[in-house]
Amino acid sequence: MEETPVILIIDDNPTNLNVLFEYLEESGFEVSVAQNGRSALEQVAQIHPDLILLDIMMPDVDGFEICRTLKKRPETNEIPVIFMTALTDAADKIKGFLAGGSDYITKPLQYEEVLARITAHLKLRKLEKQKDALQRYIDEQKRHLAEQGRQLEALDACKQTFFGYISSDLQPPLNSLLGFVRMLLENLERYSKEQIKSDLLRVQAAAERLQSQHENLILWARLQRGTLDFAAGLINVEELVVYNLIFFSPLARQKQITLQSNVQTVILAHADYEMVNAIIRNLLSNALKFTDTGGKVSISAVEHDDIVELFVADSGIGMSAEQVHLLLHHQAVCPEGDDEKKRIGLGLMLCKSLIERCGGTLRIETQLGKGTTFAFSLPKHPPF
Repeated sequence: MEETPVILIIDDNPTNLNVLFEYLEESGFEVSVAQNGRSALEQVAQIHPDLILLDIMMPDVDGFEICRTLKKRPETNEIPVIFMTALTDAADKIKGFLAGGSDYITKPLQYEEVLARITAHLKLRKLEKQKDALQRYIDEQKRHLAEQGRQLEALDACKQTFFGYISSDLQPPLNSLLGFVRMLLENLERYSKEQIKSDLLRVQAAAERLQSQHENLILWARLQRGTLDFAAGLINVEELVVYNLIFFSPLARQKQITLQSNVQTVILAHADYEMVNAIIRNLLSNALKFTDTGGKVSISAVEHDDIVELFVADSGIGMSAEQVHLLLHHQAVCPEGDDEKKRIGLGLMLCKSLIERCGGTLRIETQLGKGTTFAFSLPKHPPF
């Protein structure tokens, strides 16, 4: 059911007010009255009428000035104003329209004409409101469609990245694993126990690398879907460093790389244990992967007032400025067929996201042919 239109009559003549008030009420409108400019502006603010009938000749402020004031206010500038006046000069009518008036009714009033003009302007305002509502709906649908388009583009990019990482990060260890198994099966009868053990250790290393990449893919997928829980608490950074050094020691010995830690004391940070473990694991794995035989990989930590900063440094091949930019802006890609040493794998991309999820930041210092240092921070205290 539609609401009854509210009409405000502004006129200093009580007789005119009473007659017009009764006529409009009988015609089905809700009517309010005001006899001067100040009272009129107060009532407009209170009742917000659908239409105003405004006398021009007022004792304190004339109708032109009242209309100008209403049109300057955003909350009242769309209310139609019909002037009521005995003035018939064209200049006065033009002055009224310039003040923002919608129409003119000449006194003495013909009440059927008043009703017809009120009805016409109310219908016009209703159509304008419907047009505005329709435009808002169209704009909202456009924004909704644009957002859906962005989400679809993001999903497509995510899918392409996912397949790219499967090709670049999972295929090499899988190929190594299958190659070692085939070679072992083909030469099983003539291999010595030492040779079999050596090949099995290679199979184990390839399987562990494959498992690590699989875990990275699962973490990355959960991050993209927003389903990765963040269980923050106090963690012992030294404990995680020692655990990962033990885990990577066999690979370091195999490649004859010096792997050392300068984290000698208990250092506490406030972060997610599993996330920080994944960060350290991936940074050490990356450092060992791109450091040649005889090189060095180290991990150290420095405590500040509010943060703990960890450094994973290597003497490897270094990174180009383009690679650093892509990594820091989450734009790294790894298309199939690229030189493995030029790619930025899922592990580093995952590290960047996990560090930010823990409330930290990532810095990279690198020089081609000299090595790279990844520095990342973790908060020491929970956020307030």
